Amino acid sequence: MSTSEQTPTLSFAELGLAAPVLQAVNEAGYETPSPIQAQSIKPLLEGRDLLGQAQTGTGKTAAFALPLLSRLDTKLKMPQMLVLAPTRELAIQVAEAIQSYAKHMKGFHVLPIYGGQSMGIQLGQLKRNPQVIVGTPGRILDHIRRGTLQLGELKSLVLDEADEMLRMGFIDDVETILKETPAERQVALFSATMPGPIHRVASRYLKDPVEIHIKSKTTTMETINQRYWQVTGMHKLDALTRILEVETFDAMIIFVRTKNATTELAEKLEARGYSSSPLNGDMNQAGREKAIDRMKRGKLDILVATDVAARGLDIERISHVVNYDIPYDTESYVHRIGRTGRAGRKGEAILFVSPREKRMLFAIEKATRQPITLMNLPSTEDIADRRVTQFTQQLSETIESQDLSFFETIISSYTQEHNADPIEVAAALTYLVQKTRPLKPVIHKTERPAREDRPQRDSRSERGSETRQDRERSPRRGAQRSEHKPEQDMDSFRIEVGKNDGVEAKNIVGAIANEAGIDSKDIGRITINETHSIVDLPKGMPRDLYQQLRKVWVNNKQLNITLATGDIEHGTDTRERKPRRTGKARTRPRDAARRPGLKRKSV
Repeated sequence: MSTSEQTPTLSFAELGLAAPVLQAVNEAGYETPSPIQAQSIKPLLEGRDLLGQAQTGTGKTAAFALPLLSRLDTKLKMPQMLVLAPTRELAIQVAEAIQSYAKHMKGFHVLPIYGGQSMGIQLGQLKRNPQVIVGTPGRILDHIRRGTLQLGELKSLVLDEADEMLRMGFIDDVETILKETPAERQVALFSATMPGPIHRVASRYLKDPVEIHIKSKTTTMETINQRYWQVTGMHKLDALTRILEVETFDAMIIFVRTKNATTELAEKLEARGYSSSPLNGDMNQAGREKAIDRMKRGKLDILVATDVAARGLDIERISHVVNYDIPYDTESYVHRIGRTGRAGRKGEAILFVSPREKRMLFAIEKATRQPITLMNLPSTEDIADRRVTQFTQQLSETIESQDLSFFETIISSYTQEHNADPIEVAAALTYLVQKTRPLKPVIHKTERPAREDRPQRDSRSERGSETRQDRERSPRRGAQRSEHKPEQDMDSFRIEVGKNDGVEAKNIVGAIANEAGIDSKDIGRITINETHSIVDLPKGMPRDLYQQLRKVWVNNKQLNITLATGDIEHGTDTRERKPRRTGKARTRPRDAARRPGLKRKSV
């Protein structure tokens, strides 16, 4: 086992990647590999097993995807590469990244497999014979047992975020999958930490692995105020326009991922009245220097740039950095926001984050060791106040600096001839001036308030609430409502697995996180009783998600989840209800079906 901690000096072109993969890397704008990439790519290209310790957001996906894709045989229509991820969000994210790296590989297919998606859809996609499978352990194991996923031609297996899979109770599934793979396959294991069980898996299933340890040295200047806006309910361009309206900035860099996006966004901002220009690697040196010089001289206020084009950029005027597209790794984020707050000056950094990108947000906070605060998007009232303030300032400056005698004569003549009120004339002139940029913005019908600003739904009717309470008075429902009180903004749910079934909290967290797509951080307190458990989940769970969770299996038992407190937004408790009484005499006692000694007949 060898250890490597050298500072990377090679470029991607010097690492020996396959030509189609290298082409995709160049088009993505990657300039130099991150430390984990520089130290992982060569040994993986050589077919070595690898044990890598690095935090989320250091570029691990590219570290294993680029070399393993380079070793793939696209003519062989069988799974050759398997990536195990702890959550379906990460599985989808990794699959998308692999697809982007392999876009020039003819006949290539990648398939994400995870709980919560229709099994029929996955079976249909498996018939396309993908060469790469990315999935969560539970669903991958399910397909292996069904015989719908054949791993006889597997060349490489990646365990991504192994410690997270351990925490969520998947390590046994992972070991079972490892036993089902060919003995000669290549294994790469990545983990942020290396607890004992992960080391045991590594020593048991990895053969003489290269061991890499990447220490996080990423920090940011305290002079930069970092905020993020969660992309929801509004188009990103509309949100950006609102931010530009109310933020007081001297000059700004907006970062996007692709060269085409720099041109498109710069043109849209120009159309909205902002002096902006693209800055990307396709521009010749003279064009880049001209754009930078214009910004330095105050002739340009916004640069829309890619990471590569903005490296080393130092312009004193830059007060704001906006990450319109979230970066692929934490080091890129630090390089980006480092364009502001230089030489002790104050700077502002704003990050756009979609719900699926929350993992990267957490990784950035951990790497920078600074919190990134949630920002509220400016309301139309905020924009109106800002525009009125700017307008009045312009009035004052114009009155103080300009000779207005000619215009005063015109207005004086008009008021006398038309017997008009001077205030009314000034209001009419103001209206004409602001027609293209109204002082009171119009709210577009397509805009919706952010989720946190929306009013809460009204509770169910009093009659419906009483009916539900009556239902909860049964012995079974009463048992649910013991001393377990739900956390704030949570509902308590009963699941039909408990201590007698050998269940642990990590098993419950893993099943719910995978099947429902709920982040493990959003799963609240869990109380495990003898025959059942109570778990707190976020309020407002959609009805279809609730139905889906009822069918999930944990420790060979279905959850049969039922609501223990409150109600379900978008739908009420959808447990099977007994038919209404018809007036006929009962043929068996009411609670016979619930007697422990009786078993239901199989259908």
